Amino acid sequence: MALKKTPKLFKTFFHWKLWKFSIIVFVFLVFLFLLQREVGVQDFKDEAGIEPVVGKKSHVLGLVLNAMNNIKGAKPKMQIKAPIRQTKIPGERHCLPGHYTPVELKPFLDRPLQDPNAPGASGKAFKTINLNSEEQKEKQVGEEKHCFNAFASDRISLHRDLGPDTRPPECIEQKFKRCPPLPTTSIIIVFHNEAWSTLLRTVHSVMYTSPAILLKEIILVDDASVDAYLHDKLDEYVKQFQIVKVVRQKERKGLITARLLGASVATGETLTFLDAHCECFYGWLEPLLARIAENPVAVVSPDIASIDLNTFEFSKPSPYGHSHNRGNFDWSLSFGWESLPKHENKRRKDETYPIRTPTFAGGLFSISKDYFEHIGSYDEEMEIWGGENIEMSFRVWQCGGQLEIIPCSVVGHVFRSKSPHTFPKGTQVITRNQVRLAEVWMDEY
Repeated sequence: MALKKTPKLFKTFFHWKLWKFSIIVFVFLVFLFLLQREVGVQDFKDEAGIEPVVGKKSHVLGLVLNAMNNIKGAKPKMQIKAPIRQTKIPGERHCLPGHYTPVELKPFLDRPLQDPNAPGASGKAFKTINLNSEEQKEKQVGEEKHCFNAFASDRISLHRDLGPDTRPPECIEQKFKRCPPLPTTSIIIVFHNEAWSTLLRTVHSVMYTSPAILLKEIILVDDASVDAYLHDKLDEYVKQFQIVKVVRQKERKGLITARLLGASVATGETLTFLDAHCECFYGWLEPLLARIAENPVAVVSPDIASIDLNTFEFSKPSPYGHSHNRGNFDWSLSFGWESLPKHENKRRKDETYPIRTPTFAGGLFSISKDYFEHIGSYDEEMEIWGGENIEMSFRVWQCGGQLEIIPCSVVGHVFRSKSPHTFPKGTQVITRNQVRLAEVWMDEY
């Protein structure tokens, strides 16, 4: 009897469960309907309630309401629209057309009139002969201290000119486009116990030959000189030129650190490094900066003329051109010069064309400040002096740049037979720098 009632009870239980489930579904749907209606009403109230809060700021209210309506009516965008191209107005540019005029490229300072018979005038040799005993002693002391004839240098005017411009005609007649404009430059000159006359002749030479619109500043970096005349006396002397700054390292750290200090305070678009015993020839700066304007990753060096270390005769360029050299290196990673190969001579049509060079001497060159920072500047782990020019050469070529010599840019340099400076850690720092150069840039050499 009990077994017969079981299916009936099961059927009744099932019907009850189904009815109960239906009631739950119905209540849930009613709840959703009421909730949606409440949200819609609340949204409307919220929008309407913004006005009294915002008050007089009707413009802001309109922006907010529009944004809310845009969000509500937004539909997913399934297709990407074509970009809108903005057509440039013909003739619109950030620089003037044509070429710079001589007036625009006027030097920062006018050179005072020179006595053609003065010692070393027009870049001529000053021969120190028939000296008395006192003069002979002074000359000897100067040579021992500076490794050049400081006696002769001290008797040559700080303002001497270099005679007529003897560069090839295409260099003298070269014109420079205003667009892209020539970049400004900061001249950075590092010195350590430099002779007074050579240092200041370098500074004056820069000011007499560099266009005022391009010369941003001259930064003299003192690598912990001990000579008294390079402190207060120098500071007082350069006060007459607002464009000249002096920054100092408190302890001897060497060329690389000193150049990095100069670069850190430089404000020019390019950096131009010079040694402290140079003289700039006419029109030296514009060709360097024009090449960087044309190719911002070009690192450019002037054609370096020799200033005789005994007579201070300036080896002037020839109007007919001359055989050029370029930099190389041997397997001791020492720098040297070599004649241009035939293919490089053939590539160049005249003297205005740059010379590609595997390495450079490193004492005199210009570089875009942005590019200098992009390639990591100098290796800060290199010490005092030695190997930094080969390291920079490798760095430039392997980081998308190129090294060039610009023949129309001529700068004279006193080449000494030996360094007059001491090495705080001994001359083995040169070998250490070269080993570091190999390990960083030459892979599994």
